[in-house]
Amino acid sequence: MILVTGAAGFIGYRIARALQKRGLPVIAVDELLFFESRQEHGDLNPALKVSPEQVLESSFYDVLEEKGTPVRAVFHLGASSDTTEMRVDFLKRVNVDYSKRLWEICTERKIPFLYASSAATYGAGEQGYADDEDRMALLQPLNPYGESKRLFDLFAVEEDRAGRAPPSWSGYKFFNVYGFGERHKGRQSSVVLQGFDQIREKGFIRLFRSHKDGIADGEQKRDFVLVDDVVSVMLWALDTRLKRGIFNLGSGQARSFKDLAIATFHALGQEPRIEFIDTPIEIRDRYQYFTEARMEKLRGAGYSAAFTSLEDGVRKTVEALRAGHV
Repeated sequence: MILVTGAAGFIGYRIARALQKRGLPVIAVDELLFFESRQEHGDLNPALKVSPEQVLESSFYDVLEEKGTPVRAVFHLGASSDTTEMRVDFLKRVNVDYSKRLWEICTERKIPFLYASSAATYGAGEQGYADDEDRMALLQPLNPYGESKRLFDLFAVEEDRAGRAPPSWSGYKFFNVYGFGERHKGRQSSVVLQGFDQIREKGFIRLFRSHKDGIADGEQKRDFVLVDDVVSVMLWALDTRLKRGIFNLGSGQARSFKDLAIATFHALGQEPRIEFIDTPIEIRDRYQYFTEARMEKLRGAGYSAAFTSLEDGVRKTVEALRAGHV
């Protein structure tokens, strides 16, 4: 069996579903209520649905092994991904401590471990966007969420260097992931989904104004990566038994929010209408104006598939939304 935490979430569900399509039995881990309340997950039929608390019980893996169904790998996608969350203790518990315990279990039981980090660890990009493990201690995230992800990255590297690591492990600094299946994220969903809804309801898209000299409204840039590409990378890592490391996972090309908005209009067959609003005061000082994944490390590890262009990815997402997937 393969255990997937966050299996009722955006990326976790897509990983679980892809594994299931391969005929692999999946243990889907998340708050059980989420499986009932999120309509986009109706076609997930795992071998087991369990809560995070059940997975952390010491007897859980013993029972599986007694039944002759040991865990082949753990995909750890379960975490709070809310970049506006300010409760440091909460983030430490659900993003750091939970991840450490899973790491320890996988180390003890020799289970491969693949987990989600975040590009939020890079902060405003003062140290660049290279996934150099020796420089991770220098990164300065702009919010507690990014710091929680940085802390676990540092833990993983330190444990590995001390010889306390799973037989294979890899972390992925997700950049701006978008695609169908994220409606449950609400205000934390991608601008593609929010823009799709705004166009259908109001005929225009609202974007944040720039509050930084030299950057025009709508020209704030992110590395947008389609969720299908994220799934492809992580399954490749499983298949190739990627030995170790923390890797960027983006498209490798920064594009503007204006580009994304225009692509959404075009996918709907409409002329662009964009309105600009002030960035909320509460996030203005923590707003990233540019992110772009350096992808040499992942390419050097052997991943050679092309990443989906922004225009093609937005078109695929809009087609899925119009077909009623979510």
